[in-house]
Amino acid sequence: MKLTPDSLATHLRDRLLPAYLICGDEPLLAGEAADAVRERARAEGFTEREVHFVERASDWDEVRTSAASLSLFAAKRMVEIRLPSARIGTAGAAALRELLRSPSGDTLFLILSPRLEREAQGADWVRELEAHGGWVQVWPVPQERLVAWLRARSRKLGLEASAEALAELAARTEGNLLAAHQELMQLALLAPGGRVSETRVLEDVADRARFDVFQLGEAALAGETSRALRVLGGLRAEGTEPTLVLWALIRAMRDLWGSREGVVNAPSWQRRSAARAQAAQRAPGMPFAALAARATDADRVIKGRIAGIAWDELTLLAAELCGARTVSAPRATPAPGARP
Repeated sequence: MKLTPDSLATHLRDRLLPAYLICGDEPLLAGEAADAVRERARAEGFTEREVHFVERASDWDEVRTSAASLSLFAAKRMVEIRLPSARIGTAGAAALRELLRSPSGDTLFLILSPRLEREAQGADWVRELEAHGGWVQVWPVPQERLVAWLRARSRKLGLEASAEALAELAARTEGNLLAAHQELMQLALLAPGGRVSETRVLEDVADRARFDVFQLGEAALAGETSRALRVLGGLRAEGTEPTLVLWALIRAMRDLWGSREGVVNAPSWQRRSAARAQAAQRAPGMPFAALAARATDADRVIKGRIAGIAWDELTLLAAELCGARTVSAPRATPAPGARP
């Protein structure tokens, strides 16, 4: 059975399955989903809990032995299996299939895993779990839905936050839901009468946004100049390699070109429909030759073949991808000792 973090609560009120898989790279939402399963299990008498960190193939023998042994302290127990990777190998797949095919009413399995790639989602053990248990996929909250997510969380905490306050909080915690949740908890303690204004957020909430290169590519694809430059600044502050940033920008440029040429099914456009729609409108007027030249200069600066500052070149490329006009700089000169 496939579930979402939102549908999990309703599901658990009605029933408890013998196994659950919770996977995803959003720690707050994955942790809350796991806590919900644990709470429901305790209410059903699963008072004993065993936790296994599976890092090697031999660790699965310990999981098998534990599942086959009788509980010493309780009639029911929960066996929690934490996977460092969704690729569990032949031994792991065989062990999980064996455990899931012979469920016991006295044992509940809770499997926690990072995000499953498309190939891993079709694995036999995942299909086995979907047939006998619940599969909760946790996805990050996209930027366009973050304000609504914060509003719903605020109401649960009894906060009355203005639209301006929520927008500012979203900007300061984007990509970091755990920080957003913590800030809301703090505001619930500090805000008089539960009312949260933009001024209160500006005074009390630190900028704890986190970004990745995929967010940069989405912003560039959609033509959101200010957001793209903010994400770029965040990546620089976090020590992201310029080569990885350039890869994301070139990927966005290729997607723009694909939009112009009518390529609408590119795999890299999955889950980026809003950015893709805006890209389709902007693509016909984009100066792709100039963008390619700018990307080439950025690549040569990163490799030390010409003089320059890599992050400056990346900033110009990101701005121009968004459609902003930049001042044309003189052609960079070869770096001392560099090969042309």
